[in-house]
Amino acid sequence: MTNFDYPEPVSQLLTLGDCREMRQWPDYLALGISPEHIPDLIRVVQDEELNQADPQSLEVWAPVHAWRALGQLRAEVAIEPLIVLLEQIDEDYEDWIVDELPRVFGLIGPAALPGLADLLVAPHDGMWAQATAAMALVEIGKRHPEARDDCVTALTQGLESFASQDPGLNGFLISSLVDLKAVETASLMENAYAAGSVDISIVGDWEDAQIELGLLDERQTPPPQYVQLPVPLPLPTPPRPAEATAEQEWKEERKAERRRQGKRKAKRKRQKEARRKRRKRK
Repeated sequence: MTNFDYPEPVSQLLTLGDCREMRQWPDYLALGISPEHIPDLIRVVQDEELNQADPQSLEVWAPVHAWRALGQLRAEVAIEPLIVLLEQIDEDYEDWIVDELPRVFGLIGPAALPGLADLLVAPHDGMWAQATAAMALVEIGKRHPEARDDCVTALTQGLESFASQDPGLNGFLISSLVDLKAVETASLMENAYAAGSVDISIVGDWEDAQIELGLLDERQTPPPQYVQLPVPLPLPTPPRPAEATAEQEWKEERKAERRRQGKRKAKRKRQKEARRKRRKRK
């Protein structure tokens, strides 16, 4: 086992273990973790050895525990390092980041809003960093009602580019606006749907969105087939360097498979929630 150099009580995070077995987040502050430990918590989140540790080990879960603790501490100084994690999602997909960082940003609060808003409108390869940023803005808007309008503004600015961006991202942006009951953005949502730029498997079609917003009581037309819109074909993979080893190739394939599995999981999660809402309306 590698010896990780972390002081007490932060070192306890290396032995807490599998987060999948914890229905609720532990109270990390009860372990003695306090604002003075924020720099070490950020170091845990960024620690490549911990992030690449044996998947069966206890310490591989330490970064997850660390970002949860940063959320509970409302650690505004951690906003930038956590946004860096979001920016890396599309390169090395990690479903725990997608599932948990929105809640962490929600706990930290409105101070995270400018960085998340910038990420939504920045040129980006892939859509998951921006989709996760949109979900984080929802968490902030719900937990901090005084910031709700600013969150809606950021999401609106992200959706204004609907014609040139991934229909899946547009679906997540609309879903986020619907979650915040942003009726004031209805005309922009309608335009995105009318242009065929929205993946309707995420929140449904325009009638579904209107029902969620309270603009319609029930569907006026038969429901569509809620299937994912076609997505662009991936770019050709560049040739591997001649010195690439079999082990490197295996690691790259493993990372690619994790990305594929994670994206499928996140998509299924959102589709399941959309189906639940549609069944509830019937």
